[in-house]
Amino acid sequence: MAILPLLLCLLPLAPASSPPQLATSSLCPRRCHCQTQSLPLSVLCPGAGLLFVPPSLDRRAAELRLADNFIAAVRRRDLANMTGLLHLSLSRNTIRHVAAGAFADLRALRALHLDGNRLTSLGEGQLRGLVNLRHLILSNNQLAALAAGALDDCAETLEDLDLSYNNLEQLPWEALGRLGNVNTLGLDHNLLASVPAGAFSRLHKLARLDMTSNRLTTIPPDPLFSRLPLLARPRGSPASALVLAFGGNPLHCNCELVWLRRLAREDDLEACASPPALGGRYFWAVGEEEFVCEPPVVTHRSPPLAVPAGRPAALRCRAVGDPEPRVRWVSPQGRLLGNSSRARAFPNGTLELLVTEPGDGGIFTCIAANAAGEATAAVELTVGPPPPPQLANSTSCDPPRDGDPDVLTPPSAASASASASAKAVDTGPPTDRGVQVTEHGATAALVQWPDQQPIPGIRMYQIQYNSSSDDILVYRMISADSHSFLLTDLASGRTYDLCVLAVYEDSATGLTATRPVGCAHFSTEPALHPCGAPHAPFLGGTMIIALGGVIVASVLVFIFVLLMRYKVHGGQPPGKAKVPAPVSNVCSQTNGATPALSAPEPSAPRAHTVVQLDCEPWGPSHEPTGP
Repeated sequence: MAILPLLLCLLPLAPASSPPQLATSSLCPRRCHCQTQSLPLSVLCPGAGLLFVPPSLDRRAAELRLADNFIAAVRRRDLANMTGLLHLSLSRNTIRHVAAGAFADLRALRALHLDGNRLTSLGEGQLRGLVNLRHLILSNNQLAALAAGALDDCAETLEDLDLSYNNLEQLPWEALGRLGNVNTLGLDHNLLASVPAGAFSRLHKLARLDMTSNRLTTIPPDPLFSRLPLLARPRGSPASALVLAFGGNPLHCNCELVWLRRLAREDDLEACASPPALGGRYFWAVGEEEFVCEPPVVTHRSPPLAVPAGRPAALRCRAVGDPEPRVRWVSPQGRLLGNSSRARAFPNGTLELLVTEPGDGGIFTCIAANAAGEATAAVELTVGPPPPPQLANSTSCDPPRDGDPDVLTPPSAASASASASAKAVDTGPPTDRGVQVTEHGATAALVQWPDQQPIPGIRMYQIQYNSSSDDILVYRMISADSHSFLLTDLASGRTYDLCVLAVYEDSATGLTATRPVGCAHFSTEPALHPCGAPHAPFLGGTMIIALGGVIVASVLVFIFVLLMRYKVHGGQPPGKAKVPAPVSNVCSQTNGATPALSAPEPSAPRAHTVVQLDCEPWGPSHEPTGP
């Protein structure tokens, strides 16, 4: 009995130490290690085999590490109310989707690691709420698109942005230019083909820029690069130096990269990919005098063009140079033309006037410009009166021309004089005398060239040609013993540029080389249209109306014939003549009995009685007599 009071005294003391342990274990997920005894609180779950963010997280945690798991998505409720979280690591999971606003409550977050996942895009709402974010690591994903507003909430605080090892072909350069506090920008191992000029001009605190292993052929000069010394490696560089890495890109070493070549750089592995004369050479070993550009040369332009008012017109201009020239158009009134409601300018140098007006006629100027200079060419456009309206069933008749469109015809004297006058106006490349198009039709042309005796070891000839309506080159390979070739499947009414090249083996290098034999410029005949041939809709409608008229007329004639025959035969069916009324016979009894006037009623059978009947014919001349 003395022990009982002692137990009653110890009983209230037992639960006093157990509740903190139970509370701590209940807020720490399984397979995770939680540090809750001291601040800051942290939840560490690396490699725990988690399939989703544990719901039983301590919302007071300042550090949450969920790396090396199998989490596939981050939902809106997963990180809700974790307002004190400073560091979040979701690296090396299988995350494909981040819900909009998933980080909205993490307003104190400083570092977010999402590298090594499977994200394909990043929208505007997925990083919303990260107003204090400084480190954003998105490397080793599958990002192909980054929204322009994805970094808006953290643009003023972000110091480290890593987008390396993704599939980015384009970037929101304007949004990146607003990252005024960024120190490190990793863009390496992507698919970037170009960087706009001045993209980094506002990044005054940028210390490292990595653009290694992209598809950049040139790097435009930037005010940031001109202000800071550039070094290939950060070792030994001053605090204000900018570390620029751009190796592994197919650099085109021309005059546009002279500014970069003039910078004092340490040893690095950049190399030139083009032009062919500099391909494969170490970038820093190429002299400045070898970084040259070629001024543009206009190689093709549209001949004088005449169109009726109201119809579209396409003006074409092609130019070559190094770097590739940009083509612009100037109207006859001196205005620079671009995309508008009446005109469209294409990157390949084509200007399309959607609807021409009488005031559009004149000389249009094509201007091709690059870093080495510019070249101009004139294209004349004549806008005539609108064509007269045509009826739907009208037919057109081309002037008669002998021969089939596929039959080749030599140029006549009239066409030769017309060609001579056209050459007087056309200032394009002249036709080489070595290559001639001797005969041509609407869809075929015969090309001839002389024997190339001065070129030893000719293996074959190659014909290249394209029409004025497109830039697609068509190739034909011809045996070395041939000196003519018949081109077929050409389009009618088009102008073609054609060149013949000799493919031979160079005795000096032992490699296959080509040498131009000559070029030619010709036009195919317009297509023939059969004279007087009605349009298909008109022909079909006419046949239907004629057939219906024949059927209706036949039915009316048949009905009329039946009515006439019925009238001729007096209302009787045809084929049946009138017959006289039949003569009835009257029979009387000879036993003197008066014949019964009414029909006898049926009675029982009786004995047979032989009665002699005297029958006389009854006719109109016989009147009945009394008894």
